[in-house]
Amino acid sequence: MSNDRRTAQLNQVIQWVEQQPNIRAALLTSSLTNPNAPVDQFSDLDIELVLSNYEEFLQNDSWISNFGNIITTIVEGEEPFDGRCSSRMVLYEDYSKIDFLIFSVEKFREEVAKETLHEDWDIGYRVLVDKDGLTAAMPPPTHKAFTIEKPTEEKFHWVLNNYWWDMTYVAKCLAREELYYAKFMSDYVMRFEHQQVLLEWYIGSEHNWEVTTNKYGRLFKKFLPPDIWQLATTTFAAAGLEDNWRALYAYAAMGRQIGKELASRLGYSYPEELDRKIMGYLDHARSMRKQ
Repeated sequence: MSNDRRTAQLNQVIQWVEQQPNIRAALLTSSLTNPNAPVDQFSDLDIELVLSNYEEFLQNDSWISNFGNIITTIVEGEEPFDGRCSSRMVLYEDYSKIDFLIFSVEKFREEVAKETLHEDWDIGYRVLVDKDGLTAAMPPPTHKAFTIEKPTEEKFHWVLNNYWWDMTYVAKCLAREELYYAKFMSDYVMRFEHQQVLLEWYIGSEHNWEVTTNKYGRLFKKFLPPDIWQLATTTFAAAGLEDNWRALYAYAAMGRQIGKELASRLGYSYPEELDRKIMGYLDHARSMRKQ
């Protein structure tokens, strides 16, 4: 979506909000309000609406068609889906997208009254409409939510231990030709519970722990040195069993290199013996695979 179309659509939302007596405030949030976030033609509008008739409003979603012809929507129901608000996410036929978060006035006031600005707002927000001064007490965003934190030694060892441990599940599943479970472990558990964390720490250690890489490694390519980025991508595999074995050993090589570099930077120990023994397990499992 072009910047002109996005601006026009945002103005449509503002004009509509101003005409709705039950909508008491509206905010723009997320990447479009964060100077550190990348913005391109795929960046959508994240709009928060604050309502005096919350329950009644959620009974009829026809209002979302005011901003374009709709392809599809994702609806999080009448009850607050995260304890704070409900959601309507809309994809329009011009391929623009608006994510609406819908608060009751009471819930919004509760959030604003908290000592710490909620991380969704600390990323960035801009008040579009405020008919009652509901946002007056909100401090400005720091844009530092989700900044990578330096791990304790205990956390560092916990992640590395699990990184190596979960490789054994992948190895035995590949030996059994249980590809789906192997993929679940390697492409979900290992990648986003362990590998992602190690790479975030690597990036954090290079930027004085004052940087964020967004969700699920979205900005890894931007922040990682080319050789480390290349190393990380070798852990992705195609569908063939042999390529998944190759990727598993690439996981091991990456964990060893990043783990040792981090251990040196942080002043922590690296689990050499665990590394050696798990590699022995991987070699054993591979030797036992079906021929």
